Amino acid sequence: MYAILIFLHSAMRWLVLASLLYAIVNALRGLPGKRLFTTADDKLRHITATIAHVQLAIGFVLYFNSPFILYFRQHYHEAIKQLPYLFFGMIHIGMMTLAVIIITVGSSVAKRRQTDQQKFSTMALWFTIALIIILISIPWPFSPLAQRPLLRTF
Repeated sequence: MYAILIFLHSAMRWLVLASLLYAIVNALRGLPGKRLFTTADDKLRHITATIAHVQLAIGFVLYFNSPFILYFRQHYHEAIKQLPYLFFGMIHIGMMTLAVIIITVGSSVAKRRQTDQQKFSTMALWFTIALIIILISIPWPFSPLAQRPLLRTF
């Protein structure tokens, strides 16, 4: 089960990134003109937030069942000195939780804005901030903090 969750979490990262990028580009396209914030735009806002929430839920399940994190919690004073343990034990989970909170707030605020331009600008701003945090917090193969492959397999 753990291997399946690792694979899902790894694969869903691409869905989160794609949906965020699409939502940001869509919002930026709606800014300069007098484009209406349609039902499709609202669904995109909602689906993007939902995908991020599902990814975070999978991440929390992994976090509380990971042998890597178990070692981090049991040997905190030793593990905190090693960058991969520090990254996954505190940085990754904290930053990703923050990013999903920002997506949630941005989605909620955008939904309640009065004008279409305000909805687009709110989505663009909040989702871009979340995307930057996510990009920093992903364990890319080239990351100096912790490395993982672009797609984990079973």
